[in-house]
Amino acid sequence: MKLREIAHSRTGDKGNISNISVIAYDPNDYEKIKAAVTAEKVKAFFSDIVKGDVVRYELPNVGALNFVMYGALGGGVTRTLALDIHGKGLSAALLEMDI
Repeated sequence: MKLREIAHSRTGDKGNISNISVIAYDPNDYEKIKAAVTAEKVKAFFSDIVKGDVVRYELPNVGALNFVMYGALGGGVTRTLALDIHGKGLSAALLEMDI
């Protein structure tokens, strides 16, 4: 199953740091998402672009996880040569993860 089948996502950025929130459509799926989408798996999923640590924050009251990815934006908005300078497409990419 793809993560997108049970969750949606939002992305933000600050400098060379990207954060991705993964939010369960149904709160009953939160535990499944929490078990399947670890910081290690997210770092491996984005291994080509994330050069730093990935830290996961859990928000059980809203059925969400937030991943902060350091060194993820090619130096940041003013330095990167990437087409998606803010990394907004990263949330859509993560939702393609198999869980």
